[in-house]
Amino acid sequence: MKYKIHPIVVGTKIFDKSMMTYQYGAGQQYTIPIYCWYLEGGDRKIIVDTGEMSPIQSPEREKAISGKIYKFEEGLQRWGLTPEDIDVIIHTHLHNDHCENDYKCANAEIYVHAKELDSVHNPHPLDYRYLEDYIEDVEENGQIKVITDDMEIAPGIRVMHTPIHTEGGLTLFIDTDAGKAAITGFCVINENFNPPPAIKAMEMDVIPPGTLINSYNAYDIMMKVKESADILIPLHEPEFASMDTIV
Repeated sequence: MKYKIHPIVVGTKIFDKSMMTYQYGAGQQYTIPIYCWYLEGGDRKIIVDTGEMSPIQSPEREKAISGKIYKFEEGLQRWGLTPEDIDVIIHTHLHNDHCENDYKCANAEIYVHAKELDSVHNPHPLDYRYLEDYIEDVEENGQIKVITDDMEIAPGIRVMHTPIHTEGGLTLFIDTDAGKAAITGFCVINENFNPPPAIKAMEMDVIPPGTLINSYNAYDIMMKVKESADILIPLHEPEFASMDTIV
């Protein structure tokens, strides 16, 4: 099975660039898009993450990412979908900006790594991005499907445990007509996989994300992802905000 990958911007964040690029880019203001990804193909409607419930939709933010910002329902409607149409949600992780609209998808199976569920219910004090309110409804409804091992979710879609940004991060490998695409289970941009000359000169082939668990492990796992995919789709890369379809 081959899929088309459609990025839908359902939020933004403005912060210091070093939040994306570990020990690099400090002092630079940077705006990232927050995506919901629609994987078109097969007989089920599959999305990756659900984004923010109430995104800021302003000309300034849209200019910063060179793309339009949608509310969840608006973004799905572009592809003829409603939240109720969604059959499967696959979560890269459960930081609030990636799962705030889950409860709207009443008919969806929601795939989450077991360690993300542990983290959202018992977050470390340093990780304020977990808010269990956003998943309590779908847990009570029995929609959560817990992942403990790398596995195939649907024909042509596999997940790999990549504990870089969070303990239960899942990277998706998706078969497309252009090759195997990877939507990263960790918060990075293109520059993380294609460092500038100053970083390459230090013999670093990737830059770990600015928010991470273990920098050495993050580097090694990122290299594995980079070597395993034909097409890299960093989770917050602004380039995709102006695209209807990546591949």
